[in-house]
Amino acid sequence: AIHGCAVRFPDVAESVVHTLMDFLSSDGGMQVIIFVRAIVERYPDLRPAILSKLINTVDEVTNNNVMCICVWILGEYCETTDTVKDAFDVVTEQLGEAPFIVQADEKKAQEQAAVEAAKGPKMVTKNIVLSDGTYATQTVYSEPKITAVLDNSPQLRKMIIGGDIFLGTIISSCLTKMCLRAPDVGVDAVASKSMTVKALLVMCGIVKMAEVTVSAQKSSLADCSERVALCCRALLDPKATALLKETLLTEGKMSFATFLKNVQEKDSGDTKEESKEEIVTAQPDDLIHFRQLRSLTAQGGDLDLDDGSDLARATGYADGGSLLSNELSHVYQLSGFADPVYAEAFVTVHDYDILLEILVINRTPNTLANLTVELSTMGDMKIVERPQSQTIGPLDQITIRASIKVSSTETGHIFGTIVYEDASTQEKGYINLNDIHMDIMDYIRPATCTDEVFRSMWAEFEWENKVAISTSIADLIAFLDHIVTSTNMSCLTPHDRNEKGSFLAANLYAKSVFGEDALVNVSVEKKDDNDGKLAGYIRIRSKTQGIALSLGDRITSVQRGLQPNKKQ
Repeated sequence: AIHGCAVRFPDVAESVVHTLMDFLSSDGGMQVIIFVRAIVERYPDLRPAILSKLINTVDEVTNNNVMCICVWILGEYCETTDTVKDAFDVVTEQLGEAPFIVQADEKKAQEQAAVEAAKGPKMVTKNIVLSDGTYATQTVYSEPKITAVLDNSPQLRKMIIGGDIFLGTIISSCLTKMCLRAPDVGVDAVASKSMTVKALLVMCGIVKMAEVTVSAQKSSLADCSERVALCCRALLDPKATALLKETLLTEGKMSFATFLKNVQEKDSGDTKEESKEEIVTAQPDDLIHFRQLRSLTAQGGDLDLDDGSDLARATGYADGGSLLSNELSHVYQLSGFADPVYAEAFVTVHDYDILLEILVINRTPNTLANLTVELSTMGDMKIVERPQSQTIGPLDQITIRASIKVSSTETGHIFGTIVYEDASTQEKGYINLNDIHMDIMDYIRPATCTDEVFRSMWAEFEWENKVAISTSIADLIAFLDHIVTSTNMSCLTPHDRNEKGSFLAANLYAKSVFGEDALVNVSVEKKDDNDGKLAGYIRIRSKTQGIALSLGDRITSVQRGLQPNKKQ
């Protein structure tokens, strides 16, 4: 709420920012620093005061993610002589001297303290003589003296020594930007050279830390080394400096400004949709007609003009366009044309229920008695209403109905057999029916959520399905659009369609009619060494196994079926 007020009323933004920045070290520090980052970009007049406040409060930040954004802001927006010098001095002072690894004596002291703490209290039992001459048992608990290991290192140094490779990469980029910007803002050549030397020493120490330290971010070692090597070349090689300086100093702010613009447009679009006046379809005093509650006499002479729309809404075709085309797309042939009994099924899906209308045609000149359609299901489906036995005359037909209950979102199969008895020859016949494949797309609905909720669910959900990308589509945006359309999901990641790149990552989200969440992450790369084909992975996560496997099968089948369509 404060963020929204500050964006709408710039006059109070400065006082709000200074007040909120006192809470950078609290539990809500992440929301505060994201708000500060947006204000710094949107209001250039407030930058000097905000940067001065941020430089003075960096040493109080205790959260690694908050520290990453603080360092990024200092690297991007320090554009005066004083702010560049102060920010560089603060960052290097908080980091200290290399190496950024735990020394042997410090590590030994920490291990010794941990061993002593793990021993726990000792219990000593002995017999004593009391003052009245009787004996008693005395139990004494003695706790070992724990030697406190005092660590007065700044928070930034603790984070780097703790193995935060990602933070180390951001620090390298920040120091490089300050060194490249220093000559342009009036820093003398000697001071600029000194800043460059310090930055190079810090970057070498960060790479050494990434190689030696065992942490959860060990997989980022290659990216860290590549990024730091690029920063070192930008500082040491004049040709590299000429090529990279403009990109390093301007592209980051431009990309962030574009991101803020997209977010603002999205928020304004949502606000406009919410502010639209609702169309009144019924007045408070209008009568409500229930066709099922009318008497038979009233039904005989009264024609309800709304019966057609009621049936359309009940069968799900209210907005389906042509009723005939929708019906034909849900018709499944169950037996062959040469079989004595021809059968086809019209399937209607109503969220939790599946209704089968099976047309059975007797193609023989004899009467078929006790004809039964025996159905079975695979998956989380249960037959509620089984078809009854029927008698069909020669070359006659009949429609048999069956109802199936669905309780979860997963791909299911309906299969069965037709059993009948020839009335003239008394012979029994059996016809195996084709399977009816129930698609998971009938239960998936597009939905939206915030990035924080998506990340929370992604960390919480335990079922994951990883699908390798194999497609003939050569364009990244076209591939993403195809996946979004084929899976009936919504894309949560904003992206510029005019921007050309070799890598794309996006988050997709959908919700089933049963309230289950489906999360998809698309990471695709266009590799030149692979004849320009797309490569990467699509990861699906959900709380249940069925939706993860079914969505994975859907994506795999869509990819394999893409190539012939592409040729057409």
